[in-house]
Amino acid sequence: MTDSAPAASAPPPSSTVRVSDRFVAYVHQVCASTQARAALRRGLGLPVERCNHMHRYLVPWLRDHDDQHQGDVRRAYYAVASLIAARPRSARDTTPDQSASVSWYERANLGASLGQAVAQGVLKENSAESALHLMARQSSDAVHPGLPALVRQLLAGGITIDWAVLLEDLAWWNRSRDRIATRWLESYFRTATATTDPAPLESAEENDR
Repeated sequence: MTDSAPAASAPPPSSTVRVSDRFVAYVHQVCASTQARAALRRGLGLPVERCNHMHRYLVPWLRDHDDQHQGDVRRAYYAVASLIAARPRSARDTTPDQSASVSWYERANLGASLGQAVAQGVLKENSAESALHLMARQSSDAVHPGLPALVRQLLAGGITIDWAVLLEDLAWWNRSRDRIATRWLESYFRTATATTDPAPLESAEENDR
């Protein structure tokens, strides 16, 4: 008995569902197969040229839904597929939320997820901020290899990741890095400091004057 992946049957196109959301839903379907999940997981942190085992699952979907030939965009698809496939068992029961009632820019980006991790004690503040500031200075070629370990920490700590938002941010990273990095940092500080009291910092500043 073979464990094969389901046919490429992504949710039907909808004017209210983004292509990135449909792709995430498709990858979740594919990952129901142990064999397919293992194949996608082998691409963690690797460029598309070294992801030969992923092509059979992703090329048909891209051909029928997006067919992106731009290198950064294609790598973003492959990267997110491998990250979803590598989720720890505790995170596999989560299903993608395609609710059209939430504005795209209100959805959690990676910065917001890191902020949640700090607020919940999953990551130390210095570690999360250092990771964000480092990525803000890097090209996608440097960002991609570091994502698997970072994402694994978040998921293991029960922090959810909006895969569709991450996909689009990675796809545009080299062309709009400053804009995306700024959005990540703003989301991080809004989330990580939501329950903190700024009074001690203000008092310290007063004493220094």
